Amino acid sequence: MFKLFQRVSAAPTNPKPAAVLPQFDVAALYQGPADAAPVAEVTAALDEKLRQAYFWIVNTAIISPHYDIEYNDGPGTEFALGDRKSALRLPSAQSYSSFVLLPLLTFAAQRKCLFIGGPGRGKTASALLMGVLAGYSVREVKRGMQRGHPQMTTADLLGSPLPADLVSAQRIEDVRIAWRSWLSMRVKIVDEYNRIPTRTQSALLTLMGDNYAELFDQIYECPAAAWYLTANDDQGGGTYQVIEALRDRIDVIVQALPFNPRFLGELLTRIEEDARPEDFVPAEIIFSEAEIRALGQRIRAMPMPEPVRRRIEFFASQFEFNDIAGQQFEYKSKDTARLAGTDWAWLSAQDDGRDKLKDLGCQTVNGLSVRNLMTLLVYAKAMAFFRGNAEVDLEDVRQTLPFVLHDKLKADLDAAYFQSPANAAQKSDRIGWLRALFDQSCSEYDRLDLDRSDPVRDMAADLAAGLDGVTAAEARKRLASIERQIQAIAKGGKLYGPLHDDLLLLKSLHQRYGNYLRWLG
Repeated sequence: MFKLFQRVSAAPTNPKPAAVLPQFDVAALYQGPADAAPVAEVTAALDEKLRQAYFWIVNTAIISPHYDIEYNDGPGTEFALGDRKSALRLPSAQSYSSFVLLPLLTFAAQRKCLFIGGPGRGKTASALLMGVLAGYSVREVKRGMQRGHPQMTTADLLGSPLPADLVSAQRIEDVRIAWRSWLSMRVKIVDEYNRIPTRTQSALLTLMGDNYAELFDQIYECPAAAWYLTANDDQGGGTYQVIEALRDRIDVIVQALPFNPRFLGELLTRIEEDARPEDFVPAEIIFSEAEIRALGQRIRAMPMPEPVRRRIEFFASQFEFNDIAGQQFEYKSKDTARLAGTDWAWLSAQDDGRDKLKDLGCQTVNGLSVRNLMTLLVYAKAMAFFRGNAEVDLEDVRQTLPFVLHDKLKADLDAAYFQSPANAAQKSDRIGWLRALFDQSCSEYDRLDLDRSDPVRDMAADLAAGLDGVTAAEARKRLASIERQIQAIAKGGKLYGPLHDDLLLLKSLHQRYGNYLRWLG
């Protein structure tokens, strides 16, 4: 049984050559030949090691035959099944289980993952495995795991002052704190986080968001860590409602899909042998602290081509704009209406100037924050690194986006789009809805041919090149071009999210050139 659980494939999980990424370290500028210890030696096989960890978990530890992250390198096979002609696709390229892969990418990128699903579906067991991959023993991980309960205090979470100091200290800063040992771990697990009292949630928010703990004016700086939280649902319910700021700190949400009884034999073997996979994690897939740091460096260094970034920009620009939310152009956003407490149903009914089926912004009640977009970029890079790619491709974004925006981009279920019988399932299937939303955005981007013809992008590039050597005549010429472009957009009549963002950018460019002319005198 030990050999069965310890088996790691010796063959490469990805037969194509590993991507070679440029490495730069400021310290290298001060090193001589004797100091050389190339980062490449530490990181050369990290993507392969990460894939080996994935395949060991999915084939041995976590029973998850759900390959819902589908990649294709050519036409796949598709079957239509049942009365509703449900599509079953057989991917033509290596595909993955989100329940295993997204937590693993969270481990590699040192981010924050929420497991959701009913009791007994493997959420806590999966989080425990991530702790073992970081080099901790099963006992250490279990002792470091924080279990949410209605009586949990800040002292339970962070630590408590030493009783002798409370009696003898003359100043508050002299009170020493017995910090909880889990604060120093590189993998932090909070089980059933929605059972934690609101006041304690505030302490957890500081810990997750700012990476430090504070008690009695004493500060404990925590190391970078991967966070795993669990809940039975993602609606914020539980013993206590989860505060919105804490929910917003979560980077990805992963659903534990139902167990397939065809794999009952696997459970029977574990019972008969009294074996738990977390006790048999192979040493070959355990990461050292240096390797975890190197993983983060390699992920951040993964290149993202401009066409991929531009499609993300176009997608993100679809949702925040609301024409009647504000009078001044800059305040025409859904967030303006939210902050004012405006009734959404009334606001949506008044906004009758757009095609509510074609305009993607009509499907949501909010837009995307800077934090959401940064998280999406990180996970797209992590996915490309995991797959051994030389750069991020569009499919990496498409596959990670639904898990990053799972509860960040909120659907307006009363929108016309969801009233169509063809889209009814997307009311509850957020992953499918978000993926379809991104596909629709990319289709519109391609229809507009923005890769080849985007005058606003070209104008922004001119300014980004710098103003050194730009004459007053050239600056006036560019100002006139900006005003002509705004006039051309105005002639189109309808105003949509991407156009609103373009117009704000053009206004910004106009202001920059105007200031430059005034500076020239």
